[in-house]
Amino acid sequence: MSTYETMPFHLRTERLILRPWAASDAAEFSALLGERGDGTPSVRRIRASIGGLLTATETTGIALLPIQRQEEGDFIGYCGLIIGRSTLEEPEIAYELFQRVHGRGYATEAAAAVLDAAAATGRKRLWSTVGARNTPSLRVLEKLGFERDHVSTEDNGEVVWLTRSLS
Repeated sequence: MSTYETMPFHLRTERLILRPWAASDAAEFSALLGERGDGTPSVRRIRASIGGLLTATETTGIALLPIQRQEEGDFIGYCGLIIGRSTLEEPEIAYELFQRVHGRGYATEAAAAVLDAAAATGRKRLWSTVGARNTPSLRVLEKLGFERDHVSTEDNGEVVWLTRSLS
């Protein structure tokens, strides 16, 4: 088992609440994934995915968390730590928000809270991988102090690998 502390799964910022997944998030999560343009996954499939996320959290001690606006109480996306293209020792920060809430600083606010949560686990470094064309995400990571490490080419184009020290 890992030598790291378990990440806090309830995070609160000035405007946001990040919390564990619930089955009731499935329809909104499905709609969010549908915004990628690859079709909308079924709610049943997303419910199963949520179960998988919760199981992975128990196993790894890190989590991808739904983001809710405090005032409105609505689900607007997710942010958290994943193994992704990296490792449990140096996980990736990941986030995705509904297009309707882009440009309001929510991704930066949520990701800053997740950075603090990651540091609390004792980890020394995080990664993020972002499509080279995803300028808004690259700007969020730059604001949070991530630095470009390298670029790789995958089936769907160039991927920028960024890293940030947590010390």
